[in-house]
Amino acid sequence: MKTFAILASLAATALAQNVFVNLPEGNELPAGGEVTIQVSRPNSLTGSREIGIAIGIQSCPTNGCLPSTSVLGVELYTGLFQPDYHGTGGAGVPYENFTVTIPEDTVEGQAVVGVAHASLVGAANWPFFEVVNTTATVV
Repeated sequence: MKTFAILASLAATALAQNVFVNLPEGNELPAGGEVTIQVSRPNSLTGSREIGIAIGIQSCPTNGCLPSTSVLGVELYTGLFQPDYHGTGGAGVPYENFTVTIPEDTVEGQAVVGVAHASLVGAANWPFFEVVNTTATVV
């Protein structure tokens, strides 16, 4: 019974550390253009320290995209992730905006923007790693 409680606690802690990817309205990304990708991380009761993220794009207009857990595609950003509150009184969800350039030679059509996220969770610094993605259209 203790094992189940520990596993349930670890799962809840992991879910509380997840990031979310927000693209410009309509999820349209202009080839050769700059876009702002917002990565948010809701609060949790468990403390955590961010290690960093990597953002990539893979264009797949005809054959479908590979899973982002296997391939991030072309690197758009790699580095620190320091989500913060914006607006008055610290309301809302902490996030960070990343202005990136979509490569000019990116093929128009369906694409996937993937984010690899790493952090240390809790007092014991449990390593947490995840990959999330969202679909987009390159125009």
